[in-house]
Amino acid sequence: MTLKDMLFAVSLFPYLGFLYFLTRSPETPRLALIGFYLLLLFVVVTIPAGIYAQVELGESLANVDWLHGSAEFFLTLSNLVVVLGFREAVKDTLGTTETTSPPDEF
Repeated sequence: MTLKDMLFAVSLFPYLGFLYFLTRSPETPRLALIGFYLLLLFVVVTIPAGIYAQVELGESLANVDWLHGSAEFFLTLSNLVVVLGFREAVKDTLGTTETTSPPDEF
């Protein structure tokens, strides 16, 4: 196991702690919380995809476009859900409705 692999494995513990405390906070927007949990799905999908690329195709995951893109989809999905969750929370906090035109002043 390389140093890079060990650091990756160890980095999961702080993230799991982050999720633990975020889950316990009643102020966390539910949709954003789901997005942060979806990031774990990205990790769960990426690890086997990387192993498959290395063992079966003899390439790094980054060099197998269809497989890399499929795994990265879950990262994009988690980011989108986090943003939508916080967007909803901001809208609720401000008590405004969505407008179609930009504000006149900045």
